Amino acid sequence: MDDRAVVERQLGRPPRAFGRVVVRCPFGLPAVTEQEPYDSKGDPFPTTYYVTCPHLVSAIARLEAAGGVERWSSAAAADEALRESLERATSEQRGTRRELAGHSRGTDGGASLDLGIGGSRSPAHLKCLHAHIAFALARPGYELGERMLEEVVDPWPRERCCTDGALQCDAAAEQLPSGIFARPETPR
Repeated sequence: MDDRAVVERQLGRPPRAFGRVVVRCPFGLPAVTEQEPYDSKGDPFPTTYYVTCPHLVSAIARLEAAGGVERWSSAAAADEALRESLERATSEQRGTRRELAGHSRGTDGGASLDLGIGGSRSPAHLKCLHAHIAFALARPGYELGERMLEEVVDPWPRERCCTDGALQCDAAAEQLPSGIFARPETPR
């Protein structure tokens, strides 16, 4: 089973604008994907880094449900280091989207290439902790996203992979180096 098929199983639907896997869970399966800025129809897909691991998605959703978006929005507004981290990551996000798009401008004429993390028009207004955590996992050094991730309770399953029926998850985990996640060999 290839990565795209595993991601489809994780999402319960075909992924839109799938580019590649950029972060794997401790069991060796996709955890975060890099999405193209436009899908096959040319429609914008504003989320560059997308969490696909069902366990991690649920863990982040619990943080959001506990008021995480509002709390982290306030923290970024009040803390200069977090605000600067968000501004740098937003700039990096916009550059990455333009690089991934190449000459393509999609049905929106390129307007969505200037969106921030999670499709936000203004970095001061966080929309989705999933997108910020995915960015932090894919691009280490994003302090705000890394601090959000630190607050996620049990980001990975403890004993075995949560992706039903995916490639011998336990055998794959035995081949990975220790650590919270593995990265692909060839970053873009």
